Formats: sequence, structure tokens, C-alpha cells
Amino acid sequence: MRFSLPRRPRILVVGILAIGVASGVYAYAAANTVPATSAGAGSGAISGYTVTNVAYTLNATTPTNVDQVAFTIAPTTATTLRVQLAAAGSWYSCANAAGSVTCTTTSPQATAAAATQLTVVAAQ
Repeated sequence: MRFSLPRRPRILVVGILAIGVASGVYAYAAANTVPATSAGAGSGAISGYTVTNVAYTLNATTPTNVDQVAFTIAPTTATTLRVQLAAAGSWYSCANAAGSVTCTTTSPQATAAAATQLTVVAAQ
């Protein structure tokens, strides 16, 4: 003689197991918290910045070299700024003076040919 549950109890057992797994996943995900003013793993609001008025300064002697990137950032309170001019390229530090940002791109020297994108990372 073979024992088997009627169809309805099987669905009930599967439903209970699914709820248990979902609760475990939710509990794990809910354990990750990140304050709204920080970035990192977990969840939390990350406020964005708006970058406008981007300008590149070419080297006077070798105009294929990019010596500086400048732009305006809002909100103006960013204290740490970095730019990248190419995917997997070098990161350059920037200075922020009340929302007017300048980034020297001479060490290592950036070139206009390699500058395929502008990535800006900012934090307070």
C-alpha cells in the first residue's frame, strides 16, 4: 500500500514552505541597513548630485593631452570628488570651491583620444 497526500494538503504544504523561505529571505535582506547619508551595501536613500558646465582644458604645447576637467556641481557641499575619463581608466582627484570643481588630469597624463566618458563620483 502506498501513502500519498491528497492534492489539497500537498498544495498547503508547498505554500507553507514557500512562506517560510520568503520570510527567511526577507529577514536576511531587512538586516542590511545603511544610513541615508552613506553609500554602501544594503539599502538606504542616496542623494544625487547634478553636474553641469563641463569644460576640458587641453595642454597648450600638446593639445592631444587633457590637463584639466572643470564643472559645476550641485549641491555644492561635496567634499570628496573623483573623475574618470575612460572605462577602467585612472581616477583623478578634484577640488571643490563652493560648487566650482577642478580636476587636474596630468598624473598620469590624460589624452583626448582615450577620453571616452566622464564618470564623476562625489560624497560629503
